[in-house]
Amino acid sequence: MLAVLGAAPAGLQAQAPVADRLQGRFLKQRVRVGEPLDYELRFEHAPELEVIFPDSLAPFAPFEYAGKTFFPTQTRNGRSLDRAIYHLRTFRLDSVQRLALPVTVLQGFDTLRLAPAAVAVRLRRTTPPVPFGATAPPALRQNLALRPVEPLFNYPYWLAGTTLLITLLAGSATLFRKRLRRRYQTYKLRKNHVYFLAQFARHAERFELSRSAANVERAVALWKNYLAGLENSALNSYTTSEIVAYFENDSDVRRALRTTDKVIYGNLLSEEATEVDRAFQRLRGFAERRYIAVRE
Repeated sequence: MLAVLGAAPAGLQAQAPVADRLQGRFLKQRVRVGEPLDYELRFEHAPELEVIFPDSLAPFAPFEYAGKTFFPTQTRNGRSLDRAIYHLRTFRLDSVQRLALPVTVLQGFDTLRLAPAAVAVRLRRTTPPVPFGATAPPALRQNLALRPVEPLFNYPYWLAGTTLLITLLAGSATLFRKRLRRRYQTYKLRKNHVYFLAQFARHAERFELSRSAANVERAVALWKNYLAGLENSALNSYTTSEIVAYFENDSDVRRALRTTDKVIYGNLLSEEATEVDRAFQRLRGFAERRYIAVRE
């Protein structure tokens, strides 16, 4: 709130009365204790005037300040209109309460404080007035009916529960990590083994139908790739002699690969078809034995 620093400007003295230009009013005539109440302040003036409306530090007594809404200045036909609505509350018990908010006008180094006519609002009482001369307060009405209360989300308990759950999960993972990893590896080995058996059987069936060396080559390549993953080695890049030496001259491996090499790199004779089927059985049986050994 600005104080008066000098005499009123001549331009202001020649204008219409203050009551015609500055007005304040309540937007309703009756209010309850603590109920929101709006006070509108309007000031119509010359466009060249600089006007300062009250802020939150203005004298709002007997009301309490709760907020404000300002509107942009509107200028029409050589006149400007400033308007603001102040949101108030009252906790006083006076039957009639009045308010007149002043505005400040600046012009150069001079200031002028203008106040509208005071306006009143009546207090709407919810209890009957105490009779004059009564010594005892009025009897209070008792109401023991329960009112519904919206449940609140208990953040501290939920956070504590979430933290406890995360701690238990982390502790369980640390405690059973080896066991869980072993079970996962077992599951992965079993899944790969089932897939290998299905694909190997498919190549064997195709060989039965076509008697083609290409199907034998695909079956042997599948067998090598599967054992390379199972043994975690580079068996799929080894030669036949290197594979036989790697598996310590296993008879099934040696005899099966010798037969398949004849088919792949030589001519397939009709009497060798039975030997190829037997070679497939040896390769599949050896893969199953290695799978059991690695799993255990």
